[in-house]
Amino acid sequence: MQSRAANRERLQRMQMIHRASLSGMLCTAAIGWAVLAVPAVAAQGPVDLTAAAQPAKPAQSGNGPKSAPGAPAPAASSSTQSAPTATTPATPEPVPVTQPAPPPLAHWALTDAQALLAAIKGIGREGLAPADYEPAKLAAQIAKGEGEDLDALASRLFVWLAEDLRDGRTPMPARVQWFAIDPDQDLHPNSQLLAQATETHDVPGVLASLNPTHPDYALLRDMLPKARDPRQIGMIKANMDRWRWLARDMGLQYLIINVPEQELRLTVNNRIIRTYRAIVGKPGKTATPQLAEQVKNVVFNPTWTVPQSIVVGEGLGQRLIASPARAKREGYVATKNADGTITVVQQPGDTNSLGRVKLDMPNDHAIYIHDTPNRNLFALPARALSHGCIRAERATELAMTMAILGADLPPETAVQYNLSGKYTKVPMTKPWAVYITYFTVARDVTGLMRSFPDLYTRDAPVIASFTKPRELHTDQRKSNEAIIKLDNPL
Repeated sequence: MQSRAANRERLQRMQMIHRASLSGMLCTAAIGWAVLAVPAVAAQGPVDLTAAAQPAKPAQSGNGPKSAPGAPAPAASSSTQSAPTATTPATPEPVPVTQPAPPPLAHWALTDAQALLAAIKGIGREGLAPADYEPAKLAAQIAKGEGEDLDALASRLFVWLAEDLRDGRTPMPARVQWFAIDPDQDLHPNSQLLAQATETHDVPGVLASLNPTHPDYALLRDMLPKARDPRQIGMIKANMDRWRWLARDMGLQYLIINVPEQELRLTVNNRIIRTYRAIVGKPGKTATPQLAEQVKNVVFNPTWTVPQSIVVGEGLGQRLIASPARAKREGYVATKNADGTITVVQQPGDTNSLGRVKLDMPNDHAIYIHDTPNRNLFALPARALSHGCIRAERATELAMTMAILGADLPPETAVQYNLSGKYTKVPMTKPWAVYITYFTVARDVTGLMRSFPDLYTRDAPVIASFTKPRELHTDQRKSNEAIIKLDNPL
């Protein structure tokens, strides 16, 4: 309680600073710049699915919402950055996948086995298929009474159901670019869940405790029985399962980016504090992967080390070395190294490619969140424009908020750091998770349930997996696709 009270006090102080100081700082976008051409499909915007979450009304059919088609990448971008050059990814070594061990075994009383059977028959409400968990076979075994055969069968089926509710039913190969490791199976292993269910004689309670706690999951569950269109049903089930891929407890404070929606949300004490438009990766090799990381530092007035694809490939290094005055005028520091290579670092300033702030979240993909000097791009309805990283609208406000709440930085100091024009790194003293997710059915910024364009065509393999028999879970925790680090991470 004391921590929450302190957070509220800091929020109030932060809001005072925002009102007093940020309004001027955050209005630097060039409103008069020409808006880029946007594909007609993307311009249609998201599809309203709110009606599906409301109580069903009689005699209403054939009026279900249409699924938004995937939006192609915008044809142009006013970003000053050159096209990225991908460093050739190393051929990944085969990732050994251990096949599942025999499930743990417990003694099943008839009443507990009957409760499991009832849970299996009703599991459709969670977007799963009862047939995956062999209800007829379990019913027949229950009829024969208690014994080793019932113990073995009920234990196996309980574990299957618990795994799907805890970790998701979708097999890993169908989770494209999924690198967000879910800790739930470590926190709640199969043997522990099985023992808890049979020893407390509360099978439904243990299974229900595995459901995601995020409000969107409950809204999707409410939509499911009202959906009639097969594609819409498939999308709802796929997005319910995506919540299971994440940690059930996402923490008291976190950032969550929904790539198809192209929005970022800051959440504290399970309450959305701010919503920001986001620019995400272009489809293809620059698509933004799905990650679960932590912000380690808030960087005010960052520098940017220019990639060699620009330093060498575009001759920038030689031009700047030949004219130190030009380098200074354009905000670069160029250094010729002993081996003859040239390093170019863009200094802090209004034209810096990272903008005024950067949220440092170390990961194998070199993905992070940052500002941009091209803030006019946030006015576009389709913002899949980056080379993988996340650009955040009102990034200075976001960075200040995180420094205040995550590093106990006084609001006045945060403003001072921002206005100094000097590189300043503020280490986070409190964990602040970042989830880069991919939900094509979710709440929008107004709180309505909507569908969003499947930017990277990642729905199809998830939906297809639900039409196939359930696969046994292995020890694979993330995608084994090659990690491609772009030479130009912007």
